[in-house]
Amino acid sequence: MIYPQNFEQKTGFDKVRRLISDKCLSPLGQERVAEMEFSADYTTVIERLEQTDEFVRILHGEVEFPASFFFDVRYSLKRIRPEGTWLDEKELFDLKRSLQTINDIVRFFRPTDEEEIAYPALTALAGDILVFPQLIGKIDSILDKFGKVKDNASPTLAQIRKEITATMSGISRSLQSILRNAQSEGVVDKDVTPTMRDGRLMIPVAPAFKRKIKGIVHDESASGKTVFIEPEVVVEANNRVRELEGDERREIMKILTEFTNIVRPMVPDILQSYEFMADIDFIRAKALFAEQVKGIKPVVENIQQVDWARAVHPLLYLSLQKQDKQVIPLDITLTEEKRILIISGPNAGGKSVCLKTVGLLQYMLQCGLLIPLHESSRTGIFASIFIDIGDEQSIENDLSTYSSHLTNMKHFVRNCNEKTIILIDEFGSGTEPQIGGAIAEALLDRFNRNRCFGVITTHYQNLKHFAEDTEGIVNGAMLYDRHLMQPLFKLSIGNPGSSFAVEIARKIGLPEDVIADASAKVGSDYIDMDKYLQDIVRDKRYWESKRQNIRQREKKLEDITERYEKDLAEVNKQRKEIMREAKAEAQRILSEANAKIENTIREIKEAQAEKEQTKLARKALDEFKASVSSTGEEDDKIARKMAKLQERKERKKQKQNAPAKPVFNRDVIEVGDNVRLKGQVSAGTVMELQGKQAVVAFGMIKSTVKLEQLEKVSKGQIKKEIQKSTFVSSDTADHMHEKKLNFKQEIDVRGMRGDEALQTVTYFIDDAIQVGASKVRILHGTGTGILRQLIRDYLHSVPGVRHYHDEHVQLGGAGITVVELD
Repeated sequence: MIYPQNFEQKTGFDKVRRLISDKCLSPLGQERVAEMEFSADYTTVIERLEQTDEFVRILHGEVEFPASFFFDVRYSLKRIRPEGTWLDEKELFDLKRSLQTINDIVRFFRPTDEEEIAYPALTALAGDILVFPQLIGKIDSILDKFGKVKDNASPTLAQIRKEITATMSGISRSLQSILRNAQSEGVVDKDVTPTMRDGRLMIPVAPAFKRKIKGIVHDESASGKTVFIEPEVVVEANNRVRELEGDERREIMKILTEFTNIVRPMVPDILQSYEFMADIDFIRAKALFAEQVKGIKPVVENIQQVDWARAVHPLLYLSLQKQDKQVIPLDITLTEEKRILIISGPNAGGKSVCLKTVGLLQYMLQCGLLIPLHESSRTGIFASIFIDIGDEQSIENDLSTYSSHLTNMKHFVRNCNEKTIILIDEFGSGTEPQIGGAIAEALLDRFNRNRCFGVITTHYQNLKHFAEDTEGIVNGAMLYDRHLMQPLFKLSIGNPGSSFAVEIARKIGLPEDVIADASAKVGSDYIDMDKYLQDIVRDKRYWESKRQNIRQREKKLEDITERYEKDLAEVNKQRKEIMREAKAEAQRILSEANAKIENTIREIKEAQAEKEQTKLARKALDEFKASVSSTGEEDDKIARKMAKLQERKERKKQKQNAPAKPVFNRDVIEVGDNVRLKGQVSAGTVMELQGKQAVVAFGMIKSTVKLEQLEKVSKGQIKKEIQKSTFVSSDTADHMHEKKLNFKQEIDVRGMRGDEALQTVTYFIDDAIQVGASKVRILHGTGTGILRQLIRDYLHSVPGVRHYHDEHVQLGGAGITVVELD
């Protein structure tokens, strides 16, 4: 169920419908776009999404899709149902080309026996569609490539056209002869040629010479300077051409009527094929629109959920794209535990856009359209979408703005359930705030008890408190840059948002006394709470940035680990290869050594132990031993490398298999344990136990201490504390270095409220102490002196401040406080 009736106009879906319709190739697809409707059936939605997603893949594929001739000839086919009617040449030509397109599309989806089905959803759609190749062949035998009836469509037509051609040739020769005579007599200009008027060949002549040529004057030009004469010698021939043309038309009608009689029984099947063409045209247009807005087919589950990442309003995306601007995506999650999201924040901060984005994308999804969000998103199916956006005043129905809202709320309360998603903009507004907020809170409680899902925007504080204290409802805020005074258009879920009313009023230039009066009227509690909300949002942005940096570092670490493991695997592979080659080389060397020794022995024997020969043989053997030794050294190096790798691997394995360390028990103190006096930092070692006392060595000093005054500390904790006191991480050092570079020695708090100025000065002095500044200046102006006194009262309480005083009179005097730091 969709509520209200103008849902599409309120969410902008009517514009989406127009954009898709413009991408259709024919009225066939445009009708389907007009019929496109919301569906709560999971199977139907999935089928529509699959079809569109497959067509997007077709658009990216290498094979061109046959989309040349999408003609709508359904009216012509319905017109020929009575006997005696026929299709004219244009209708027959459009029928032929569109039937050929249907045939090509069906063949595109139906794979051969060897091919795998690439597009299952579209193939199923084309499964039982009839094609008419014989009909196409018959039309080809009747019409030429320009859509005109061929001469050989029938023997009679061929004879008629042959006779027309011969007669026209005779007329042309006669006219040329008459024209040459007239030109030689000066009756007609040299460049004049015969002209066709009303299907008859004539000679154009000046009115003054019209009696020089015997014949019939049929016509004259608009200016009256030329008359068209049909010479009497060709009158009969032209009459014959007219007769033959009549015969030609009757023969063509006969041919077309005979063909139409063949087509007539097939009309129901042909119309069914055109319904398939309409579906394809519609799906193609949806795919083109998805390409335009970067839409995808997300994960769709048959449950109620909204878990979207980087969702984009398609119409806003297209609008900003024309202006060469980037749209800020939306991250939003609605689950069974947190079904209703209450969004607060400043005006013009993007609350309504967020609301419309949810409504439009969910409606598009259930209409079978691909939607622009990140592929990690998960979507669900809702049976109903209710929306209350904008002003519905009606003079005719005597409805005020608030009355129209209450009318919508009545429908919501009566019909919402666990399968409904409600979208309400500016909940409770339009009437007196106190009672309006109370009614809104009661309605919100009813929605929650009905377990419906929803996104609701509001400025009411009581709704923010209710959401914080109620299970099933969660607060959200549209972020705002307090320093630049501009919205960030980002949704943050978990905390309510500030309306930044005071800040916006001050930026616009509302008088400060008016703002002060307003702040006094609402009270300090409200102002403080609003300020705390702003601080929470600021801190959340800071920690979100930190978390993002940690994620990036973790990803980098994972990449390095993966690369290391890959390199290690490669080393192991190389090691095995080296070992194999080393073994082969050792075997070869051994064989050579044996052969060399045997050869040396033989040489000594043959020389009969002659001294000189024996020396030479031994020298050759020594040289060979030296070469073997050098090879052995290389092998030793490789072996040592392999051994180191193996040792490293064994140590890693032993580390993994090592028994778990004994659990550190803080309550039991034994000899040898590290202990320290409770509340102290210095640690000592227990030398011996004496009943309820222990002898502890603190460095070179031994002391007897009661056990109850001692606390046991682990070695890791001592090491950590020593590192903590003596070590500064590189990240901290880099951060402090950057802070020192960007630190300014002066701050201007003129024009700020007291509490805001005090908070700014607090941050400034903290930063100054951190970066080690010796002197800073605070510009607060003179005014009534209240701001100066507040700041100096605070400076008096800061331990790091050594002294503060007025600036030199020539440099600002009492309007500037100079602070000297330790």
